[in-house]
Amino acid sequence: MVDENARTESTPVIGSGSNGSDEPVGEIPKNSPETARAQQAAAQDATGRTTISDIAVAKVAGIAARKVAGVFALGSGTSRALGALRDAVGSSDLAQGVHVEVGETQVAVDINLVASYGNPLQDVASQVRAAVYTAVQDLVGLDVIEVNVEVNDVHVPGVNDPKQAAS
Repeated sequence: MVDENARTESTPVIGSGSNGSDEPVGEIPKNSPETARAQQAAAQDATGRTTISDIAVAKVAGIAARKVAGVFALGSGTSRALGALRDAVGSSDLAQGVHVEVGETQVAVDINLVASYGNPLQDVASQVRAAVYTAVQDLVGLDVIEVNVEVNDVHVPGVNDPKQAAS
């Protein structure tokens, strides 16, 4: 059953009314394809500059890398130790272990990671490279010229785990 009293947001359509004036001739819902096309056309005509910071790109790359199976953590031993302190106080650095060089239209990404034991390291590196490349291209809109992956350690469950050392 349709509620006739329900209101939807809409945008008046300006055009040639029956008298040839630019009076509103109807309304288009805000989420319609016509509205999207009008907004796209306006965005193409808009002027200005967009700057995307290194930190924003590094966070996108870091999140993508962490989602890959076989990645235990990002960063070197020192940065992971600092990350553990951050986690203890309720903060986290999503860009930990990621270094980016952002140009006007291109970006280069360096990832340092710890792999989980049992995963082929070359496969983990290739999957991280592909995930980072796709995420940065799609979400940031910059051309990725390279993604360098450094596997600097392998995590073996039960060995050197803080929980195991405390018991």
